[in-house]
This record gives sequence, structure tokens and C-alpha cells, in this order.
Amino acid sequence: MPRREHARFCSVGCRAAWNREHMGDPAAEASALQWSIIAMSETAERLPGVTAWNRPRAYAAICEAVWWVTIVDATLVRHHPEAYDGVMAGQNQEDRQLIEATLTGLRFIRNRIPHEVDLAELVETGAPDPGAGNGRITGWTWRPVPEPALGSLPPRAQAWEMARYRAYQAQLAGRTVGEIFGRAAAFLTLAAANATSLTETSLHAAR
Repeated sequence: MPRREHARFCSVGCRAAWNREHMGDPAAEASALQWSIIAMSETAERLPGVTAWNRPRAYAAICEAVWWVTIVDATLVRHHPEAYDGVMAGQNQEDRQLIEATLTGLRFIRNRIPHEVDLAELVETGAPDPGAGNGRITGWTWRPVPEPALGSLPPRAQAWEMARYRAYQAQLAGRTVGEIFGRAAAFLTLAAANATSLTETSLHAAR
């Protein structure tokens, strides 16, 4: 049973045993991670430049940011757990809980957008105002939402989704889009840099 929803193994020993049988190319994995980090960072950096007046473009930009953050988070948890855990452990307890809940809450959004709800149901944009065309979407806030109906899911999936929902309500609802993506991107960028450093050290030692 993995400790995290994205984790593929129950322990470091289990992961090491699997890696011995399925050796990949660490350099290729590191390159793919860096490419993903660049895409995530560029997406997050574009958000402040998107105005609230163009709603379709604004929603598309937020969806893209959600997708990249959750992809990078999952990649780090699955393939670079030591680097991820090392950076997480370096946070004080309050910041660690905040970061973990932020990333978990973003996974809740990711799972609801494609099939269940429109992004407009999750974001408080304020009433449309012709004079507010220069408003930025980073000032929009995440709405509190009702508890999801999970009766059709198996027990384990229900537990994961309720954890995501509670994290969303606790750390995203009422906070701005800019604050949430800024926090998530800053942590993931730091964790990716740590992963790259560990990979380079490992490759150097293997030569």
C-alpha cells in the first residue's frame, strides 16, 4: 500500500528492488523532469498577464496550470521520492502541511474539471464588469464547494478523493489563484532542482 496516492511502492526497499529489475536511463528521466518543470514554470508565469475579461482564455490558462503542477508533482513522487521528501523535510511543520494540502487540493481540482464540473463552479470571478478589463485572474479566488458524491467509487478511491476534497476546502477555498500556484510552483521547482542534483551525483559516481 503506497504511502501517497502517486507513490508506486510501499517502501524504499520495495522501490530499489523494482529498479534493479527495470533499470531505466537516469539521464533521460532527469531531462524529462527538467522539460516538465520549464513548461510548468512558463505556464505559471503567464497567469499574471491573463486578464479576467477574456473568460475562455482565463479558464484555459488556469486549467493548464493545474495540469502541469499535478503532472510535475506526480512525476517527482513516483520517480524522485528521495529528492521530494528531502525538500519537504526541510520545511517547518506548518509550511510542510500547507504545501502538502495545497498540492492535494490541486489534484481535487484536476479530477473534477474534465468530467464533473466547469471551472467556473470552482472559481469566484466576481460579476462581469466592462470597466474591469485589466483585472488579473491571479486575483480570483477558489470557491468552497459541497462534499462530492462518491458512492460509485470503491472504498480506497473514496478515501483518496475525500482527502483531496478536505485539503481543497482547508487550503484553497477562499485563497487566490495566484497565491496557490505560486506556492505550488515554488516548492516543485526546488524539489526538481534537488532531484537533478542527486541524479547528477549518482551518474558521476557510476562512471
